[in-house]
Amino acid sequence: MPWTGLKTLVSRECVVILRFWGVTLAPPVISTLLYFTIFGEIIGRRVGSIQGVAYIQYLAPGLVILWVVPYSYGHTAAGFLGSRFFRYIEEVLVTPLPGWIVVLGYVLGGVIRGVLVGITALMVTILFTHVAVHSVLASVTVVCLAALVSALSGFITALFASSFAQVTTIQTLILTPLMYVGGVFNQVATLPLWMQKLSLANPMFYIVNAFRYGVLGISEVSFSTALLMMCASGFALFVAAVILISRGVGIRE
Repeated sequence: MPWTGLKTLVSRECVVILRFWGVTLAPPVISTLLYFTIFGEIIGRRVGSIQGVAYIQYLAPGLVILWVVPYSYGHTAAGFLGSRFFRYIEEVLVTPLPGWIVVLGYVLGGVIRGVLVGITALMVTILFTHVAVHSVLASVTVVCLAALVSALSGFITALFASSFAQVTTIQTLILTPLMYVGGVFNQVATLPLWMQKLSLANPMFYIVNAFRYGVLGISEVSFSTALLMMCASGFALFVAAVILISRGVGIRE
């Protein structure tokens, strides 16, 4: 029964992703093209190389993560918040499904969308630069973990949010700044000293660098450290999400 319920929840999320692909998958393609045109081609010529690789290649892994994280977060947050607002979450809650299955069902939908968005963004990078992946296993692992951590964050946000505007506000005021100072476009080492120290507490710093290591073999932090931070964050968020939904936070009036 639990696995049937999990399959149903994930299948529903996949149908939403594929049916509305123009909204769920297409926008990152256009944005990635613009980023590569402006940052990669124009600014990249002036920057030259970073850590021994051309700037346009250095930029590519960061842009993939730039889309994986917010789309995983947004899909899960919007999906669960929508189920609360339109009351079809009650159909799930009356079933004998354990809390961890409900969490996993919604979160995997966000993970799938994040990974698909990452794949489309990576395909766009091939149009601009040659990407010789340093480690396929490391790259896939990091993208999946990045999507998982982001989706779990979106789920927890949806438990406390009272409107879609609050979800968007958190993404705009917290998530986006963390990504922009997390090494997407430049080395964190080029930032002011105080911001470099703050970056050690920025989860996006570890995600971006871990994926950049998987693709290019370069990183500003140890890959094992980054991977450990992502795993620890994912586990802590999953436990927190299960505890919260088991206590009825955000789903019981």
